[in-house]
Amino acid sequence: MGAHRTVAMVEMTVAGIALDAASRNPIVLLRDPSGRRQVPIWIDQSQAQNIVAGLQELSPPRPLSHDLMANLMAVAGLELERVIIHSIEANTFRAVLKVTDTVGENHEIDCRPSDAIALALRTGSGLWMLEEVVSDASIPVDAEADAEEIADFRRFVDGLSPADLIRQQGKAQPDSDANSKPSS
Repeated sequence: MGAHRTVAMVEMTVAGIALDAASRNPIVLLRDPSGRRQVPIWIDQSQAQNIVAGLQELSPPRPLSHDLMANLMAVAGLELERVIIHSIEANTFRAVLKVTDTVGENHEIDCRPSDAIALALRTGSGLWMLEEVVSDASIPVDAEADAEEIADFRRFVDGLSPADLIRQQGKAQPDSDANSKPSS
């Protein structure tokens, strides 16, 4: 093993907020650039509201916490370069804010991923995730395969003649005790 290791990172986008079917807890869905993988991160209701407000670019009458953070950073001359979700420890995602100060020095600030996402949305900063974390935590989103299956089905149906449909229907009859026949 070499002393230096290249760390691959993937720029993610917020695909939206969903609800866990079982617990009804909100989940923020982060999607990779190919659109084929999503990483779900379970969050609470207030975190979901802050992320939705950032997604919709809402301007509330009074600043929300993340609006306040973005305003404080701007006044202090700090720039949020990017958010990095870098690991999962004990089923908890870990993130840092990569911030540049007024003299050009870089700083990493530990942060909850939900806060980092909400702040990145308000500042237009990049949202990055280590490839290793994407690989470990992602669920497939295979829109291309879904589209290909639909296209295959349409080609199949377009190629059927009425006689083929009748033969297929005869093969698909459900078995029942009343009209079952021994197969030969």
